[in-house]
Amino acid sequence: MPETAPKSAREAATGTSSGALGRGAGETFDDAERLSEEALRELQLTRLRASLRYAYDRVPFYRESFDRAGVHPDDCRSLADLARFPFTVKDDLRAQYPFGMFAVPKEEVRRIHASSGTTGRPTVVGYTERDLSRWADVVARSIHAAGGRPGHTVHIAYGYGLFTGGLGAHYGAERLGCTVVPASGGMTARQVQIIQDFRPEIIMVTPSYMLTLLDEFERQGIDPRATSLKVGIFGAEPWTQEMRREIEERFAIDAVDIYGLSEVMGPGVAQECLETKDGLHIWEDHFYPEVVDPFTGEVLPDGEHGELVFTSLTKEAMPVIRYRTRDLTRLLPGTARAAFRRMEKITGRSDDMIILRGVNLFPAQIEEIVLRTPGVAPHFQLRLTREGRMDHLTVRAEARPDATPEERTAAVGGIARGVKDGIGVSVAVEIVDPETLERSVGKIKRIVDARPRGES
Repeated sequence: MPETAPKSAREAATGTSSGALGRGAGETFDDAERLSEEALRELQLTRLRASLRYAYDRVPFYRESFDRAGVHPDDCRSLADLARFPFTVKDDLRAQYPFGMFAVPKEEVRRIHASSGTTGRPTVVGYTERDLSRWADVVARSIHAAGGRPGHTVHIAYGYGLFTGGLGAHYGAERLGCTVVPASGGMTARQVQIIQDFRPEIIMVTPSYMLTLLDEFERQGIDPRATSLKVGIFGAEPWTQEMRREIEERFAIDAVDIYGLSEVMGPGVAQECLETKDGLHIWEDHFYPEVVDPFTGEVLPDGEHGELVFTSLTKEAMPVIRYRTRDLTRLLPGTARAAFRRMEKITGRSDDMIILRGVNLFPAQIEEIVLRTPGVAPHFQLRLTREGRMDHLTVRAEARPDATPEERTAAVGGIARGVKDGIGVSVAVEIVDPETLERSVGKIKRIVDARPRGES
């Protein structure tokens, strides 16, 4: 590989976007999507080495972390050498609140996003002007892979504000050349009216809120299969193949997955392609993935399930090195975009795993059971309590608006039997009224841990 030195570590770490989709939006692939595997690995190594140096030189946290682990950016001579470097976790970002992870002076930061901070201090992320442009590029690439084209209208029902979903989708759709309807979240009845009147081809929203919209269409007596929508790009929460089938059948659209997280960039880190729907292609020219054993941290070979870890290759304001996402998946070879590996749909989060009387279970397993239960909407919540020394789990599921009392009663037994037979543990079940469960930015809070503090 040529050893031509970049003008600076910063320029190499943040290199120019490879064939920005916004400048060639009508093409099937952009330049990076045409790279051979060998060329992509060379590009990744060049950017990785520069990004490690950039983080070490500019972020005191990374200098201290690398020094403590006894590694230096110069020790990275191959992509495999990244495994020698320490992980970054969410608590590290919280400890540096608000701007301790920034690699540039604050006057060079053009936007700040942050998590909700519901479990502690929020995590804060920053973007330079070039970060924002690059983010728009990868989201544009994602929408294009999902079937979006210049001139399409995109209805964005992700929340706007400190949450990255709304603005990330917005600027990516505009970069592609689409018309954007910035609906944001909430006001469900009005969203249905806007979709009817503005006739978008694409909707970007959480899958659980899409089902809320579906219920509202039906409540208003509108056939959801007769809308202008052709494609739904769903993200911000795990969702199952069963939920995909539910949405596609009841809306008569194609449902594809988008992945991202604010600590790494926001939406647009990976995208499922319309033509295959077989997992999400990771845009590896900007985000280098690893899958590790969630308990030992050992890097696992492609094809094995574990926890997803990302290292940014082109970020300026806030580079991240080996960030542990807690999302569980595996890496697979590329298909529709052969240059980029795929990640399977997220099956759950390592920190969402519930150990109930010695049995491991994830919300996605419960979702599969809820989705096949008549009279129940695909909205549920898991409530953990403790009675004496024993943990108890209650599945709270929303009834469909048209569910009869008999269907609601039958659903209690059906879900309880499904969990017992399929997972091997006994749970209580409550069927609650529609739109009863707590929602945040279009998502239902899946797990409520009501056990005494310090005993979970």
